Amino acid sequence: MPIDFRRSWSDEDLELYRDNVVRFIETEMVPHDEEARKNGHVGHAIWRKAGEIGLICADIPEEYGGGGGDFRHEAVFYEEAARRGLSGMATSVHAIVAHYFLNHGTEAQKREYLPRMARGELVGAIAMTEPGAGSDLQGVRTRAERDGDDYVINGSKTFITNGFLAGVVLVVVKTDPKQGAKGTSILIVETEGCKGFRVGRVLDKIGMKAQDTSELFFDNVRVPAANLLGGQEGQGFFQLMSDLPYERTIIGVSALATMEGAYEATLDYVRDRKAFDKPIADFQNTKFKLAEIATQIKVGRAFIDRCVEDLVAGKLDTATASMAKLWGSETQGRVVDECLQLFGGYGFMSEYMVARMYADARVQRIYGGTNEIMKEVISRAL
Repeated sequence: MPIDFRRSWSDEDLELYRDNVVRFIETEMVPHDEEARKNGHVGHAIWRKAGEIGLICADIPEEYGGGGGDFRHEAVFYEEAARRGLSGMATSVHAIVAHYFLNHGTEAQKREYLPRMARGELVGAIAMTEPGAGSDLQGVRTRAERDGDDYVINGSKTFITNGFLAGVVLVVVKTDPKQGAKGTSILIVETEGCKGFRVGRVLDKIGMKAQDTSELFFDNVRVPAANLLGGQEGQGFFQLMSDLPYERTIIGVSALATMEGAYEATLDYVRDRKAFDKPIADFQNTKFKLAEIATQIKVGRAFIDRCVEDLVAGKLDTATASMAKLWGSETQGRVVDECLQLFGGYGFMSEYMVARMYADARVQRIYGGTNEIMKEVISRAL
């Protein structure tokens, strides 16, 4: 009997929704993944297709154009993409941006941007990281100065997921540098026709080749004062911190699904591949490695599922979400490494999914706050 990795948070309706997600991924994403990896992005068309059938912003209320579901609907998409090694369409970042609007935006901002994001007309990005400021968000130097009814933005950002395709960017800026974290705000920049806004090169990463990650430059970019997220200066740091459990749970969900996908692909491979006239699966080392991997996935499923349930219930704390990110990303790296080893030389070939998963996994320990920061956050709650 195969090991049961069923999710405790799923139900019949969600599994029907999963069927639609799988159908879309298999017909629209899988066939174009190689081309996207060569181009460095997936293009806009697939975002609009996903939006047309309600697969993005699935947990945004219907009154703002979303699917009206909850985080579990988003998790289904993350899982099914991750288990196939598909990292090009960063719906997770898009969803995070949508939740900044939902949780912190004014009513006018929600109605202006959320419906277009749900339709895939606007791809969302959040510009936090700078060349000199990564996990240290208080070190942000991009400045926004008030000039009459506008803000004027100057600065640069780097490592911005969805940066190349983004139609709307939430830019973390200093509106009052003397106030430190209290002087941080978030401004909404709609990119089309935006004077002074420039997208730099699509960055050449060791993994996630199909996902557009770019540099962004702001040279006297002028936006209306109404584009201040929430309408009040100095709220940016609070806004960023309050949405971290959502982001870090996404990383944990994706990490676990990647492990499952790598495990299943490895199981198929070792059963077919022969060495010394018998399947690799028959060797004791292979059996023991697979037993270890299956155990880690089974144990992880209980923890990550609990995090999903708590997030949906509105009671997931930052420390536990940080544990999900820390444990998930660290374990993902080890599991995919063990799987790759069982593929032998073929595991080092990019045409094999396990090789792409191996390269993609490394950044999981860096973005969303480095794992060193996760340990600091968790330790403060002890």
